[in-house]
Amino acid sequence: MAASCVALAALSLCLPLLLLVAWKRWRRGRAARHVAVVVLGDVGRSPRMQYHALSLAKRGFSVTLLGFCNSKPREELLQSDRIQIVGLTELQRLTVGPHILQYGVKVVFQAVHLLWRLMCREPAAYIFLQNPPGLPAIAVCWFVGCLCGSKLVIDWHNYGYSIMGLVHGPSHPLVLLAKWYEKLCGRLSHLNLCVTNAMREDLAGNWGIKAVTVYDKPASFFKETPLDLQHQLFMKLGRTYSVFRARPGPLDPATERSAFTEQDPRSGTVMHLHGRPALLVSSTSWTEDEDFSILLAALEKFEQLILDGESLPSLVCVITGKGPLKEHYSRLLSQKRFRHIQVCTPWLEAEDYPLLLGSADLGVCLHKSSSGLDLPMKVVDMFGCCLPVCAVNFPCLHELVKHEENGLVFEDSEELAVQLQMLLSEFPDPAGKLSQFRVNLRESERLRWDESWKQTVLPLLMDT
Repeated sequence: MAASCVALAALSLCLPLLLLVAWKRWRRGRAARHVAVVVLGDVGRSPRMQYHALSLAKRGFSVTLLGFCNSKPREELLQSDRIQIVGLTELQRLTVGPHILQYGVKVVFQAVHLLWRLMCREPAAYIFLQNPPGLPAIAVCWFVGCLCGSKLVIDWHNYGYSIMGLVHGPSHPLVLLAKWYEKLCGRLSHLNLCVTNAMREDLAGNWGIKAVTVYDKPASFFKETPLDLQHQLFMKLGRTYSVFRARPGPLDPATERSAFTEQDPRSGTVMHLHGRPALLVSSTSWTEDEDFSILLAALEKFEQLILDGESLPSLVCVITGKGPLKEHYSRLLSQKRFRHIQVCTPWLEAEDYPLLLGSADLGVCLHKSSSGLDLPMKVVDMFGCCLPVCAVNFPCLHELVKHEENGLVFEDSEELAVQLQMLLSEFPDPAGKLSQFRVNLRESERLRWDESWKQTVLPLLMDT
């Protein structure tokens, strides 16, 4: 009797799943042009997956984009009638129990929730998954693919275990478990994309995974910002952030001024202010793989050079982004008493970020890959805006930044300070080194994301 009850209970649990699978299989033929794009993170801060969704939609696919909706994505995604954004629930970290238990509960919740969300959607021909984070998403997406006949495409941005290793150390049990899981489950995909040739070789040599390199490319909206739009942006940001406002002084009340630009009240012509500060921009997710103490130390040295009588411009340093270490560095910044440097840490709307990059004079990148195999997308965006970059060195950076050609590579704060002095000593002279880097970027061949995607990714989908 007991055995019969157990069998009946098991059947009652399995029957709905079997019926759902049968229904999915029946609808499979109607879903050949549907793709699910999965990000177990904030959609608004996952530009590459947004670009995948937009390129798929442009080629006639209907797209379901699943992820956390913590920040606003690109307006093009919101306006597209081929893209549906489905929010995933983000489980906040528990405050009780050992850390490994907290992590386990979070993984189980994410697995069940993602499985439910995917099974409740129209079956997809492909599931595009960003990795990291891949735990538990790779296993869940593979399982859904088995049930619904979907092909799993993993886009390798980095290794999740290497990022965990920055926090816990490379020999921590969680890190070792994550590495084993990533290596095992990563082989279950039908297609693999990655961001560098170095990662492609590492996946093939150490993991037995064949991948295709799809370099990050700037989207079409990353470009130099016309001066009138620069002025509008500075006036808009100046309502919230004082570093963008005009300095106090004897001003014509009819002339509209920002810290960098002014508009003639009669003709409406916008010009750069004489003696304006240089605008330095850095973008960050405020995580362990970016050491902003390097930039702070370099800024202190730059400030001292000005105090010692060097002919250098004042500096406005804008550091955009959100992340766990922002509060820590904000406290360090508040302790600085700069006289010629102003630092601002805004969170910008998605449409304002490319405008800011296109308005800046110099970009700084402090990204050090946790695996040594990925490239900073922020530099790709800066290059799209013809913005020269100083970037901290790591093994595969040469695939993107060409030293003395489109920017400079540094090892520490001393070297960065020397580069800032060299690049800004003739600012804003159009014959200076900084301007020459910008000319080189304008003249270089710049393939944009959608055209690159059409040449590399679309043929893979057509072949399968």
